[in-house]
Amino acid sequence: MAAFDPWDPDFLADPYPAYAELRAGGRVQYFEPTGQWLVPHHADVSALLRDRRLGRAYQHRFTHEDFGRTAPPPEHEPFHTLNDHGMLDLEPPDHTRIRRLVSKAFTPRTVERLKPYVAKLAGELVDGLVHAGGGDLLADVAEPLPVAVIAEMLGIPEADRAPLRPWSADICGMYELNPSRETAAKAVRASVEFSAYLRELIAERRAEPGEDLISGLIAAHDEGDRLTEQEMISTAVLLLNAGHEATVNATVNGWYALFRNPAQLAALRADHSLVPTAVEELMRYDTPLQLFERWVLDEIEIDGTTIPRGAEIAMLFGSANHDPDVFDRPGELDLGRRDNPHISFSAGIHYCIGAPLARIELAASMTALLEKAPTLALAAEPKRKPNFVIRGLEGLAVGIG
Repeated sequence: MAAFDPWDPDFLADPYPAYAELRAGGRVQYFEPTGQWLVPHHADVSALLRDRRLGRAYQHRFTHEDFGRTAPPPEHEPFHTLNDHGMLDLEPPDHTRIRRLVSKAFTPRTVERLKPYVAKLAGELVDGLVHAGGGDLLADVAEPLPVAVIAEMLGIPEADRAPLRPWSADICGMYELNPSRETAAKAVRASVEFSAYLRELIAERRAEPGEDLISGLIAAHDEGDRLTEQEMISTAVLLLNAGHEATVNATVNGWYALFRNPAQLAALRADHSLVPTAVEELMRYDTPLQLFERWVLDEIEIDGTTIPRGAEIAMLFGSANHDPDVFDRPGELDLGRRDNPHISFSAGIHYCIGAPLARIELAASMTALLEKAPTLALAAEPKRKPNFVIRGLEGLAVGIG
């Protein structure tokens, strides 16, 4: 298991050979540095995401002591208060109650109505990139598009949006394996600042409701669907973070993969009808969220190995998406791939509620770039972020022909 080293720059540059080694080594393996059980196979990851003996949280059933875990340090409390009241880290019935309310904003009909807005915004951003003769695809297109869309849905005024991405990046740092004290301190500070901003915005929306999602959550609470203010704040932060983080990274990871596979890029440029399958394949090929964790609430067995209550399982999405038992030629980029049951959006009750919106955003930016920047080219080798769980690039310098 020496090849699996989530802090090694060589591993971060290309983790997929190490995943092949993990899969060859068995269905579950203990990783001492993080105290987690690694699950690398698609069939197991897919099944465990739906297994109710596992949970994103455990405090709905156990105390820290009962579960054999140490409570987080008191100085981390603002982060955990914010994180633990979002539906991603809640289990039923609280998860069910909040997801039911939020899902009204993400119905297929609602998301379909956003298509013209997303397409227009993507076109304007790409026009700016073309007019400048190139730039940073991440900062100029990949980032502003999903941030603007989810901020618009939430009702965050345009003038207030500048700190959203930095807050999100600092909070998401805590999802990495064994985060440092500095990372934790940044996450706590961002949690405090983001929460304070949203508390003020909620107060404004109570006084003057709009057509946005925050106003909708307030109205639902007032009509009897109980949602505490903390749950509203945590839900808004989760939607902002999850609503753009994966999309940003999927965009730059995807275009970097295209530049490294010129025959596939040429096929896409020749046939824009490939965009829908290209979006799915690029999310599979270089997965933006490489790992998802679950707590073992009731003892389980995987391939003869008993995993006790209180253990933590790390499901390796990146490995599952390259499993040759499920994908033909998994190491090859095939933009026309039809049989593509990737799990980049998770599965089970925590399946990504924003998946339809993410697909629209990814397709819109790809289509705009293909139409308006048909000679887009890599201008410099990008630097990869020093993260494992959330996989992305520091930037992606591009030129126009």
